[in-house]
Amino acid sequence: MQLPKHYDPKEVETKWQKYWEKNNIFAFDKKSKLPIYSVDTPPPTVSGKMHLGHSFSYSQQDFIVRFKRMSGNNVFYPFGTDDNGLPTKLLIEKEKHVRANDMSRKEFTKLVLKTLKEELRPKYIADWKKIGMSCDFNMFYTTINEHCQKISQKSFIDLYKAGREYRTEAAAMYCPKCQTAISQVECEDKDIHSAFNDIVFKTDKKDLIISTTRPELLSACVAVFYHPTDKRYQKLKGKTAKVPVFDYEVPILEDEKADPEKGTGIVMCCTFGDSTDADWQKAHKLPIREAIDKQGRMTELAGKYKGMKIEEARKAIIEDMKESNLLIKQEPITHAVNTHERCGTPIEFIHSKQWFIKYLDLKKDMLKWGKELNWYPEHMRNRYENWVKGLQWDWCISRQLPYGIPFPVWYCEDCDEIILAKEDSLPVDPTEDAPPVKQCPKCKGKKIIPEKDIINTWATSSLTPQIAASLVPEMYDKLYPMTMRPQAHDIISFWLFNTVVKSQLHNKKNPWKDCVISGWALDPHGKKMSKSKGNVIEPQVMIDKYSADCLRFWAAGSKLGEDLPFQEKDLVTGQKFITKFWNASKFAIMHLEDYKKTKPKLEAFDRWFLIKLNNLIKTSTESFEKYEFSRTKADTEKFFWQTLCDNYLEIAKDRLYNPDKRGKESRQSAQFALYNGVLTCLKLMAPITPHFTEEIFHLYFADKSKSIHLTDWPKYDAKLADKKTESAGDLAVNIIIAVRKLKADSNISLGKEIKKLIIKTKDKKSLEPFLDDLKSTTRADEIKFEGKADVDISEDLKIGILA
Repeated sequence: MQLPKHYDPKEVETKWQKYWEKNNIFAFDKKSKLPIYSVDTPPPTVSGKMHLGHSFSYSQQDFIVRFKRMSGNNVFYPFGTDDNGLPTKLLIEKEKHVRANDMSRKEFTKLVLKTLKEELRPKYIADWKKIGMSCDFNMFYTTINEHCQKISQKSFIDLYKAGREYRTEAAAMYCPKCQTAISQVECEDKDIHSAFNDIVFKTDKKDLIISTTRPELLSACVAVFYHPTDKRYQKLKGKTAKVPVFDYEVPILEDEKADPEKGTGIVMCCTFGDSTDADWQKAHKLPIREAIDKQGRMTELAGKYKGMKIEEARKAIIEDMKESNLLIKQEPITHAVNTHERCGTPIEFIHSKQWFIKYLDLKKDMLKWGKELNWYPEHMRNRYENWVKGLQWDWCISRQLPYGIPFPVWYCEDCDEIILAKEDSLPVDPTEDAPPVKQCPKCKGKKIIPEKDIINTWATSSLTPQIAASLVPEMYDKLYPMTMRPQAHDIISFWLFNTVVKSQLHNKKNPWKDCVISGWALDPHGKKMSKSKGNVIEPQVMIDKYSADCLRFWAAGSKLGEDLPFQEKDLVTGQKFITKFWNASKFAIMHLEDYKKTKPKLEAFDRWFLIKLNNLIKTSTESFEKYEFSRTKADTEKFFWQTLCDNYLEIAKDRLYNPDKRGKESRQSAQFALYNGVLTCLKLMAPITPHFTEEIFHLYFADKSKSIHLTDWPKYDAKLADKKTESAGDLAVNIIIAVRKLKADSNISLGKEIKKLIIKTKDKKSLEPFLDDLKSTTRADEIKFEGKADVDISEDLKIGILA
């Protein structure tokens, strides 16, 4: 058999990726009777190209999926892309040099869909194929296609009818940069440098000092609060305070949310500075004064500061207060501020009509739902529970964006009656489609107007189990609830939590059984990667420099949930492993050309090797069943280097090269062990490094199998366990290692023959079956046992050599 001299990953990986796709190797089999293992594959947001974090977390989920496929499961592993909402809007605006606000929704949506289909999505998905993802890419969805729009709009209608959705005019979190309402889940805390400003309010013509970081909100001040137990201010109860600069009176009230230890202990309430202001306004029925508009600029209420940006107004008001002696003190601080996770802009609270999903009343149930899931790793449930316990708001699902999935809603302009689309007409766009009625069913008014907001993308992404399962409608109940949700730890509060909520609200069941949580890929110094820091490492560059298998090898070095700093040396280690495996396999194949694939009477060292291999199968299977792929990788790598290459191949070489010396049966025994050893190691590594294992498999081992990934995972055989043979083999290997070391220390060539090897041991009898291989491996003409060892062999191995 003519074998390739060198392994070329670029050629090999491209070849097998095309082969897998052409032959539908990873297709879900609708007719199979095997148990179904269904995966709620995360649909990546179309953002140009895959980043290192993608290659890290998606590789880890693919390890598990490939293992499950080889373990006798009919795997449902669809692939989708998230191209709905703000991220896609910003991407298309950048790529096409347009502004969505300058176009009609229909025109912009048409541009988005065309650009995604023809330009962006194919290139983007190609990155996932290049890392060897074993998805069924024919089971495909996008979160903006009609299939998803229909499911998302039906979800809205169902929850509205169930009394779980409401529209109200309220303080909503708002991003001035993105110009849309956002939900609590889309916020992240960011430390921002600011200042506590001690400013002078007046009450009874006396100074009342109040500390604030937001003086630009003075024109929106509606009350002043102190804690009921704070004796400093109890005398002010029922009085009023004059707001500086704007000179109007507001009531002084008491509330337990006021913190006596913060600032001066008395605080102004503005509509709205934060969630506490919103709570106070609602609880005390305070008026609403809006100082900031949806563009992040000051309103007419701000007087001469009208039209200024927030930061600009803050500086101007501070300067004016300094001139008027209304600013007593400034103290620099760094404090956590709620920002929009998409753009980093500090959020504001805008009073407007928004759609909400009501769920704050379900917090106890949410904790119960979380405990019913299997978490890998277990401690990740804490993040879910901490999020639930910290929930303060119902889920705001409306967004003021020109692109996304429309609400299937119209309103009566006269009485504001809500008019829902008919389910058989979904999906609809109320700004384009006619309403389902010609007059309001409540007041008979004929002015029916469309809802212009769109449904938040997370409200659609939280339906991915149902979206994916409905790709095979005839098997929906077998696919949903799903077996496994893989995802990164940073979106537990975003995606995982909301998916659980939606599934429970709709179907009263959890969406999957197992939650598999990956960590982050960090830069070499353990820092989060970002373009602004200039520390981004592109997976495409690493694949080109090394290979996809090397990148996956690196990703397998981390346990689930753990963040992993990127170290290029780990890819070098993977490259060395692949090269060594390639060379070892070529050596094996060369000696297996006449192998009959029948089990002969086994030599002692071959039995020992197969026992060790059997042990590896057991631990590797147990590890993978617990989703501990990093242990399988580490154990198999160690076995390959130490047991197979360093020891067994060296031991078996004499019998493989010299069949006449020890007899054909002895060589056939070595062939049997070698064949099973190499094939088993290939299969154990196949989920992690799918390309080179497929290549080697087809060089010799394939027979009629289409792919190594469709073969059976190695099975542990309890009957092979033999502690006596294993212990004796371990002792024999230790003797070989000791002889090598003694030769090396004595500057004797490892290949130099020795006349007599004297071994001091009490286990002479157990070593006798190994003597022939011991002689050939140590190059000893004679092995002699002398006396008994004074101590246990594991503590003191005494070997003498007579040259």
